[in-house]
Amino acid sequence: MASKRDYYEILQVQKDASAEDIKKAYRKLAVKFHPDKNPGDASAEEKFKELGEAYDVLFDDQKRAAYDRYGHAAFTQGGGGGGGGRGAGAHDPFDIFREVFGGAGGGGDNIFEQFFGGGGGGGRGDRNRGEDLRYDLQISLEEAAAGCEKDIEVSKRDRCGDCGGAGGERGAKAVVCRDCGGRGQVLSSRGFFQMAQTCPRCRGTGQIIDKPCKKCAGEGRVNQPSQIKLKIPKGIEDGMKLRSTGQGESGVRGGPNGDLYVVMHVKEHAIFDRDGSDLMCKVPISFTTATLGGEVTVPTLSGRVQLKVAAGTQSGTTFKLRGKGMPELNSSLHGDLLVQVIVEVPSKLDSEQRKKLEEFAASMGEDNSPMHKSFFEKAREFFS
Repeated sequence: MASKRDYYEILQVQKDASAEDIKKAYRKLAVKFHPDKNPGDASAEEKFKELGEAYDVLFDDQKRAAYDRYGHAAFTQGGGGGGGGRGAGAHDPFDIFREVFGGAGGGGDNIFEQFFGGGGGGGRGDRNRGEDLRYDLQISLEEAAAGCEKDIEVSKRDRCGDCGGAGGERGAKAVVCRDCGGRGQVLSSRGFFQMAQTCPRCRGTGQIIDKPCKKCAGEGRVNQPSQIKLKIPKGIEDGMKLRSTGQGESGVRGGPNGDLYVVMHVKEHAIFDRDGSDLMCKVPISFTTATLGGEVTVPTLSGRVQLKVAAGTQSGTTFKLRGKGMPELNSSLHGDLLVQVIVEVPSKLDSEQRKKLEEFAASMGEDNSPMHKSFFEKAREFFS
């Protein structure tokens, strides 16, 4: 049986190397000899395992002290990590890629996790976290303006009432999953690549319950409807999302809950169009009101108001009613209401009305129709 190589020689560092020097050396060599970069190369694979074993010992102060004193003999008889196994003290070869791509093994998203669809950087609590959920909620424009509360029902996997989310019967014990060695992930080959995937046996928890709960089959959660009360703020807009923290699915075996994301859909209104915090509407006015001036009743979300119309108002003229629009989200300010007046033309006239209107038209002439006069002056210039 060949003797083990010196750990310092494997990592190509001196015996007085600092922990940071050891980490840098390991990073460099682990990337060089990783099986993905050397497919089918048994020698590179063996060196990669050697690197993991050496790093596991030399990066740990206690193991390193024992190694410096006793050499490889310090780890015989099942001691600290000389066998390159996956015991409690063994080094995880994927850690180096979490550090290279995403920081020193901390929680949160990193490139390793995004690419491989998970990862072990966040600890078992994150690994067992429940899924986020989406719920689409439709409300009226009036509800969006005033704010409201809504009771919704969401069908989701929630904590099992029989086992309290633990996943096991009374007296049950959790043992390390033999398929993944407690990592919660297994490697699968995809051509030249090896991909880390959630372990199908333990469902990513890293543990197996010896006496699983009969109701939830050891998962710690069951499908059931859940009643949730939502508070919709004033000024919410179509397409916005509200997050209800912890109202997603329960985590596996007591893991933290996911979140519920509510996507808001504001119904189209029969009268008002919306542009951010501004509202717009069209209001018909009579020919006589447009000509002589007067007041027009205009609807708003808070009730009716009177709009003064000056004599000679043209069809399509827009008036602004300040502060009569939608409330701005998380603000005491309001948008405006833009009112476009449309002059109505009578569709039916009796003989008397027609006669008087013809007399009126004859008495007007072109001088009293500025828009008409301007248009035809431009037309004559165009055709001349």
